[in-house]
Amino acid sequence: MQFLLRRSSMRQISKLCRVAVASLGTAFAAASFGAEVELVGVFGAKAVLIVDGGAPKTLAVGERTREGVRLIEVRGETAVVEVDRTLRRIALGQAVLRADGPQAASATVSLFADSSGHHFANGMINGAAVRFLVDTGASMVSIGLSDARRAGIDYRRGIPARTQTASGPAMVWKVRLDTLRVGDITVHGVDGLVHENDLPFVLLGMSFLGRMDMQRDGDRLVLRKRY
Repeated sequence: MQFLLRRSSMRQISKLCRVAVASLGTAFAAASFGAEVELVGVFGAKAVLIVDGGAPKTLAVGERTREGVRLIEVRGETAVVEVDRTLRRIALGQAVLRADGPQAASATVSLFADSSGHHFANGMINGAAVRFLVDTGASMVSIGLSDARRAGIDYRRGIPARTQTASGPAMVWKVRLDTLRVGDITVHGVDGLVHENDLPFVLLGMSFLGRMDMQRDGDRLVLRKRY
């Protein structure tokens, strides 16, 4: 019965806004990852949150859940919430751990697969907003030309090389990224490749993922910073 109610509530929400939701197994697995706040939908100045794996709650700015999570701001596909007296920004489809969760000692982010099984994330490179696609098959973070320019990367000072892509050989430059952020995880000095052409998103490769502990549970991918 709980499963039917949960799916019904998700269908209602999806008619109002763009929603990223986990599968049933993912939702009930939340308890094993600690107390957390997930952003599963945004529309207008309202956000839809799931707190500690419970039912979705729609909040207007200034409103607070029964668990004490307060919505501070909604901007684009992100929201700022006050959790345990701390302001946290969450991207759509991501989650942050509350301070009383067992994993709170290290920065952690949860990503949920889309309908095609890919894990996307909103984040930043050198302070510039980008869209990431998790790619464990990529040795380094790969960035298209436009994203690199917006991030202020002087790629021409990098190490030039040629790489093989699906479209054939391509020119790339190996660079060092000052900062890379996904959710609450920030890493400095990440190796990256800037491509001579634009890419639809930034490939989040092993030069970043190699610094994480990664755990999968159904459609859910949890990244936990190691260093």
